Amino acid sequence: MKTLLQRVSRASVRVDGEIVGSIGPGLLVLLGVERDDVTADADYMAVKTAGLRIFPDRMGNMNRSVLDTGGSALVISQFTLAADTRRGRRPSFSSAARPELADALYRRYVERMKAEGVAVETGVFQAMMEVELVNDGPVTVLLDPRPGREHL
Repeated sequence: MKTLLQRVSRASVRVDGEIVGSIGPGLLVLLGVERDDVTADADYMAVKTAGLRIFPDRMGNMNRSVLDTGGSALVISQFTLAADTRRGRRPSFSSAARPELADALYRRYVERMKAEGVAVETGVFQAMMEVELVNDGPVTVLLDPRPGREHL
């Protein structure tokens, strides 16, 4: 499971021209579920996201989490994060999870974020979406536990 976090001052998502999710200060989360991901991955990533200290304290140091700031999260399912670009010029998405698994783990991630105390808005799973954001910093962080999957 790959999770791309962008610290934002605001973000929104539209489906068919209509806003379906919108937040003020917080995190835009792009979540890519891969075929061998499990529930523990969704739980780990949600807890890690909620507690990750990428917001500035009074001294300007990244010392505060989205929970500490009272910020929100806009979580968007993004299967293209599973792209393999090592060969050729067309990305392969063979490592992306099947829709049934991806949807279940996406929903699990969202529910776990809420359980951690984060106000969460979402996009629409498998819909064509337009995402707008104002990146604050800019700060963008990729969470990818693959190297050791220490949380399993």
